[in-house]
Amino acid sequence: MNKTATYITTSIPYVNAAPHVGFALELVQADAYARHYRLLGRDVRFQCGTDDNSLKNVRSAEAAGLSVADFVGANAARFERLGARLDISNDAFVRTSGNPRHIDCVHALWNACAESGDLYRKAYEGLYCVGCEQFYEPSELINGRCPEHGIPLETVKEENWFFRLSRYGDQIRRLIERGELEVVPTHRRNEVLALLRRGLDDISVSRSAERARGWGVPVPGEDEVVYVWFDALANYLTGLGLGFGSDPQLFQRYWNGGGERIHVVGKGISKFHAIYWPAILLSAGLPLPSSILVHGYVTVDGRKIGKSAGNGIDPDRLVDAYDTPDALRYYLLRHIRSGDDGDFSRERLEAAWSGELAGQLGNLANRVLALLSTSFGGIVPPVPDNAFVREAAHLPGKVAEAFDDYELHVGLARIFEFVGEANRQFAKRTPWTDAKALSGDLDAGEREALSSRLGGSLSEQVFGLAAVARCLLPFLPRSAADLHAKLGIPQPETYREPLIVDGASTAPEAVLFPRREAS
Repeated sequence: MNKTATYITTSIPYVNAAPHVGFALELVQADAYARHYRLLGRDVRFQCGTDDNSLKNVRSAEAAGLSVADFVGANAARFERLGARLDISNDAFVRTSGNPRHIDCVHALWNACAESGDLYRKAYEGLYCVGCEQFYEPSELINGRCPEHGIPLETVKEENWFFRLSRYGDQIRRLIERGELEVVPTHRRNEVLALLRRGLDDISVSRSAERARGWGVPVPGEDEVVYVWFDALANYLTGLGLGFGSDPQLFQRYWNGGGERIHVVGKGISKFHAIYWPAILLSAGLPLPSSILVHGYVTVDGRKIGKSAGNGIDPDRLVDAYDTPDALRYYLLRHIRSGDDGDFSRERLEAAWSGELAGQLGNLANRVLALLSTSFGGIVPPVPDNAFVREAAHLPGKVAEAFDDYELHVGLARIFEFVGEANRQFAKRTPWTDAKALSGDLDAGEREALSSRLGGSLSEQVFGLAAVARCLLPFLPRSAADLHAKLGIPQPETYREPLIVDGASTAPEAVLFPRREAS
């Protein structure tokens, strides 16, 4: 069993509108894990994509007066471009429309569930939310409206295919309770377990071609369309080859052969990933995900950001405003708790950039390297063995614990707590005073002692900055790479590489986070 193979996916968003900053949260969380695991030396595959086949996409295209294919294609391209703009390091991007590989995968999964006796025909009538792409019981509604979108539901009456979800409820509950299927954080796990303990109803897994306007993956051999969630969830296997195993090497390496399979999803779709998806996989005789990491919503003034809510914030514009994705990455990863809702404001984003990134880390790096340049020609003297250096050496382990606990915000907080301590240590040592004194009239002994003290003060700071740069690689890859370059040290392939700065040739300054004109 290959314990080092790690497969990480984001969910795949509907493309009924342009992406907003809420989905950027999921992208940067998943990317931080992918980068962290690569630095641990794991064999990582990271996949993103889009859900092209939802009914809400079809209706949005109609409202825009465009063909569904053109409408979906344009918006899917915007989601893919957002990943590139945020420096997301995914290995694959899977769209669920117009992709024969995906159709083959959905059909293979469908046929496997049929062979298990878990698909059957049934006539039904229910209340459907197009925004959620799911049916609701009357007891789940709030004042007769969707609890998620606050809109009236549609009454749908059809006969189509159902999946025996109820057959797998107890098995999934036991797997979650034993930790074999991990759902984190704990309060999301408890929500899923509560749903399972109430019991599950079977679910519709197809819809009429008429209601779907003929858009979507066809049911094998029939004039119906596969229900969007059955279709969408299959994309996690599509990215590993044709069907779900016709590329045996890739499929075996990342899904069927052990290791970890991690889904990063929003809380609004945790039920589909922690209940529907495991049930489908059990029916098909396939391994389950190892972990489902559930994040909350990004809100504005306490209201969930949504494409249909009209309060979306364009992440592209935020990247443009700072000329780097790292301002937004930092805010989302530090100032929104990983598993909870968090409010966004441009004012707090600017404060994080100017006060924390520029004011704390950038200012420290610039002062240290400027003084090192004038006093030692930019060459780092030997690093002393002291409490501050030992604390810096322990920082990567503390940050790794935050990844283990799905508390990325805690990891960044620990990094910047250390940056705060480094600033205090720098102020306490007053190396600028020693540098000024060295230019005066000193005897050889005084000059040697003073130079040694100044060299130790600066080299310990360079070591601390190098530890910070290494820890920032998963979070702020562009700024971390820039800091490594300014410090004159190579960017490591893994965390295991020794942290050595003695003799490094540093830059004369380090303007990492430039001050911005107010906009």
